[in-house]
Amino acid sequence: MMLDPRGPRFAAGLTALVVIVVMITGSGWLALAQAVVFGITAIDPRRGPYAWLFRALVAPRLGRPAELEPVAPVRFTQVVGFVFLLGCAAGYLAGLPVLGLVMASLALAAAFLNAAFGLCLGCEAYLLFRRLTGRSIPARVPNPAP
Repeated sequence: MMLDPRGPRFAAGLTALVVIVVMITGSGWLALAQAVVFGITAIDPRRGPYAWLFRALVAPRLGRPAELEPVAPVRFTQVVGFVFLLGCAAGYLAGLPVLGLVMASLALAAAFLNAAFGLCLGCEAYLLFRRLTGRSIPARVPNPAP
């Protein structure tokens, strides 16, 4: 399965906004809700709520993407985000706000880099893992004409 790379970048922008609200409010429940979003998207990136918003509201206003990206790095990134936001939620809900803030800060840094610069840290970690284990690396492919 291949994805429009602009969708995960859009999702990263929304994630960054949610994590900023989590950090301002200290809401473990909102962090847990974001973790659930990551969990759903890790199972199938096309079925996540942010992917749905991208397809419904943003994609129709854009042209076709120049290339498509493989789904595996995106799924891996969603699992990493799930772990960080679950740790953030656990910190805030258990009365350990420093843990919540640290985990939220790390998640925010990753989401911001992806949204603002297209640098997906989770995707890069996935590709590094694939290289270190000697497995082939999925490549981006040109988007075929309609």
